[in-house]
Amino acid sequence: MALLLAYAAVIGACVGSFLNVCVYRWPAELSVIRPPSRCGSCGTPIRWFDNVPILGWMILRGRCRACGAGVSIQYPLVEAGTAAIWVISVLRYGVEWQALVVALFFTILLGIALSDAKTYIIPDEFTWGGAAIGFALSFAPGGVTWMQSLIGGALGFGLLWLIAVVGEWAFKKPAMGGGDIKMMLMVGAFLGPWGVLLTLFLGALFGTLIFAPISMKTGKLVPFGIFLALGAAITEPLGQALIDWYVRNFLVV
Repeated sequence: MALLLAYAAVIGACVGSFLNVCVYRWPAELSVIRPPSRCGSCGTPIRWFDNVPILGWMILRGRCRACGAGVSIQYPLVEAGTAAIWVISVLRYGVEWQALVVALFFTILLGIALSDAKTYIIPDEFTWGGAAIGFALSFAPGGVTWMQSLIGGALGFGLLWLIAVVGEWAFKKPAMGGGDIKMMLMVGAFLGPWGVLLTLFLGALFGTLIFAPISMKTGKLVPFGIFLALGAAITEPLGQALIDWYVRNFLVV
């Protein structure tokens, strides 16, 4: 088991390294393939041995080998966080398809949260691409069925689109970003219809409690994708238990 977890950690860290590139380049509509990774200050290409996840940053003490400019701590943190996601997924499910499904889902959620926090943009590669991955993996055993995935995706997209239309009519300004709408298509593809409803409820709750007061004082837009990602991250492992608790305490007479 220890060897399996070590493999999961290495794969997760490598995926996290690529996720850093995606978060940096996709919102700017840049290729994640070319040019190769390079220093943001001097433009020097980063050699492969300096690009080893986590270790490369630590060995260089967070600085570019060529010019000595600082390299954001975001890079090793995202790599370590993604490695943890993959290890926890394997701990939960072992060598099962569902471990891969959950690891990819949480990786996509992390990418969305980072992109929305930094740029207020949720790239289509995370949403449309994530929805395609979620639907494809619904044919694997152990998770939502392909029908639940299809219905969940349609429900997530439709509900957010309706909220956006009604909100814009009521407030005379855009009430929902297109990225948020497409994000819920992706969430529905992974979690099914009940997962969509709980994610929306939790996302709206967290957004209201955490960011709404800040937005009212500063006038900043709410990066709703962050709170939807948080809601989905809670829904995936705890959704059924939360739904059962609600039904037991509020719906059962």
